Amino acid sequence: MDWGIVGIVSAGIGAVALLSSLRILYEYQRGVIFRLGRLTSAKGPGLIFLVPFGIERMKRMDLRIVALDIPPQDAITRDNVSVTVNAVVYFRVTDPAKAVVEIEDYYFATSQLAQTTLRSVIGQSELDEILVEREQINRVVRDIIDQGTDPWGIEVTAVEVKDIGLPQEMKRAMARQAEAERERRGKVIAAAGEAQAAIKLAEAARLIQDYPVAIQLRYLQTAVEIAAENNSTTIFPIPMDLFKPFVEAGERHKALQEGAGSPSDGSKTLGTEGANDALPAGAPPATAEQTLPPGIDATMLTDAAKALLGIGSGGSASEKEAVPATQESEEEEKD
Repeated sequence: MDWGIVGIVSAGIGAVALLSSLRILYEYQRGVIFRLGRLTSAKGPGLIFLVPFGIERMKRMDLRIVALDIPPQDAITRDNVSVTVNAVVYFRVTDPAKAVVEIEDYYFATSQLAQTTLRSVIGQSELDEILVEREQINRVVRDIIDQGTDPWGIEVTAVEVKDIGLPQEMKRAMARQAEAERERRGKVIAAAGEAQAAIKLAEAARLIQDYPVAIQLRYLQTAVEIAAENNSTTIFPIPMDLFKPFVEAGERHKALQEGAGSPSDGSKTLGTEGANDALPAGAPPATAEQTLPPGIDATMLTDAAKALLGIGSGGSASEKEAVPATQESEEEEKD
């Protein structure tokens, strides 16, 4: 027996066993070591030495976050609306030993648990809650899945609902509801604006009442705005305050006539004086009957002129009623 050959063979076998027992693990990997079928520990990262000839075996585990896509799930909400929901789950392995020993396929098990949990949470919520409070739905689903996967050494970091599918009838109903809500808001805003405008107009009216000249300024501003167009017709109102001196003078003159005599005498005297002024020099003075045509009273003519000019009411009702009596008395005297 050649001991040299035996030594060479033994050295070769030892070298092969040594090389086969070495393992290299990356930073995001861990190795779960089994010695003769029994769990020893999780090792890594770096260079790992295993007892050769099958005495120790290693199971590699990835510790990076996994994005698990949940396929669309048909569910019925608490208010009996059929919806289709899909989501994505983010999880990672925190305990490699539990992920290998406690569960056969942690990826498949996490996917099934996420699907059933999503359908259960959607069934316990109303449609408005799902559409508006999506963050709360995500948090509830994540907490439930995390509690279920914790014994497996799996940590669920986040759950996001990607899309919520609604029937076409429900979409049309929601569109009508949104349109009606917009119209309601528009009417409320318009009513509030009218109320505020009424308050401001009342304040402006009180201010103009204290300062009447302000209404004249408003007239001028309105005229400027209307005259901005070349083809417009401007109607400029004349305030009655311009005629106030003339009206007051007429009222004083009328009061003096009433104190001196009857209205008919005063009117005749006024008409006679005006006619005498119009006659040439040296002519005899004219009377009231000569200056006016027969059957026309001077008081009625004066009142009509004032009414046309807008500077007086044309005399009181008692004076108007007294005119026909005066005319009748004059006609009887002529007869």
